Amino acid sequence: MIKPRVLIADDQRLFASGLACLLAPHCRVVATVFDFGMLVEEARRHRPDLIVQGLSSAPIIGSGLIRDLRDLLPRTQVIVVTVHDDPALAGLAFRSGASAYLLKTCDVSELLDAVTCVVDRKSYVTPRIAGGMIESLTSPLARVRDQELTDRQRTVLRLLAEGKSMKEVASALNLTVRTVAFHKYRMMHMLKIKSSAELVRFAVARQIV
Repeated sequence: MIKPRVLIADDQRLFASGLACLLAPHCRVVATVFDFGMLVEEARRHRPDLIVQGLSSAPIIGSGLIRDLRDLLPRTQVIVVTVHDDPALAGLAFRSGASAYLLKTCDVSELLDAVTCVVDRKSYVTPRIAGGMIESLTSPLARVRDQELTDRQRTVLRLLAEGKSMKEVASALNLTVRTVAFHKYRMMHMLKIKSSAELVRFAVARQIV
């Protein structure tokens, strides 16, 4: 059996090196990168069968990177290994083009099972969040609540969820910071959301980003 060619990317050097050691008996590790800025370049150079990618502290940006990789290399499959156990973020990763989603606390056997599934062109999501991910993608309540937002509110929410500050959102939309703040807290009140993190999760679950 031909071993799949794998590129590993994670900003935690020890974790990335550990993944390389674990996968080496089962895959041909063609590169290990610790800087996501180098990932696209190395992927273009090696054209691997699989990319095992850690999602960074800004998972929405990491999901954008998945889209870039799939656009560049449509036949390359992406496996996400991350600390983020939010089902909505897993849903975002799959919508961006990922083929598997695992937690960094998973057993080695689960990682190898995911690799096998992806090599066979199947998807894999860790059972720890699979049910929640499906619910976040299909909940009727989610669709109803999303329809309550105006186009301007959705635009503000999308930019905030992408990690922009209220000042940056105001500049992008030619608004005052006070107006952006009004939209943000109005949405939180309407949706009965109590924190900025929960507002971002709402945006991810509703595919606003």
